Amino acid sequence: MSKLRGALFVGFGAASYGILATIVKYANNQDAHTSILTFYQSLTGVIVLFILMQFAKTKQTPVKASLKSKSKLILFGISMGLTSCFYYIAIQTISVSIGIILLMQSIWMSVVWEMIQTQKMAHWLKIVGSFCVLGGTVLATNLMEEDVHISMEGIIYGLLAALSYTVSMHASNHIETQLSSVVRSFWLIVGSLLTVTVYWNIQIWEHWDWVIFLQFGIILGLFGTVIPPILFNIGIPQTGLGLAGILAAIEIPVSICSAQLILRETVTGIQWLGVGIIIATVVVINARKTN
Repeated sequence: MSKLRGALFVGFGAASYGILATIVKYANNQDAHTSILTFYQSLTGVIVLFILMQFAKTKQTPVKASLKSKSKLILFGISMGLTSCFYYIAIQTISVSIGIILLMQSIWMSVVWEMIQTQKMAHWLKIVGSFCVLGGTVLATNLMEEDVHISMEGIIYGLLAALSYTVSMHASNHIETQLSSVVRSFWLIVGSLLTVTVYWNIQIWEHWDWVIFLQFGIILGLFGTVIPPILFNIGIPQTGLGLAGILAAIEIPVSICSAQLILRETVTGIQWLGVGIIIATVVVINARKTN
């Protein structure tokens, strides 16, 4: 039952991430720069999580975070900030539909990470599932079509985002788990905010706009830095990193459907077949793990 509950938390967290790229690309089309969108996302997260952390203190006596714990969480929060930066840069040159497929390479990256960490071979179903995801990726990105041109820059940034995303899930599973999910999320997002600030630096000031913050920053912050980390911090310790990485594929249909509805992106039948293969992998492995 705990694994099923954890799977639901991870699934909803992944679905929350699914709408982010569409919002960012829509905002870009409204002349909102990626630097300020990324900054506002992390800033909103820090503000909301700080409020939640203060509220939680009045309800219970949580384990106090030491300076070492805070520093470690901030350090791993770098991966969260880099995920946002790399992912949002990637979708400037590739479609959201392809961008999300590249981000979901974290599925097999998570399985590899788990094998390296435990020094044990992963369950055969996870390994087969990882290869199925790779096969589905070839179809979902339309790589088989000769006349399809995909930006190499977009691919590189998309894969970098996937690697950073894998590290973020590792942090949710192993780093300072004795602390409450809100406290852990707060310090992780502090690390994310610092990373985004350093990455974009002067461009943040050049594109500062409170209207954009109200239009897009708050919703990006809630769905990108508040809801998912809390749900991941609760769910991933119950599911394990490998399964969590596979469950993260739920983000794919949410992202693609939102891009179709809002951005009017076109997804071919072959691409949907690739997505179907990835989702089928999620269903099969999730069914085994929750029984």
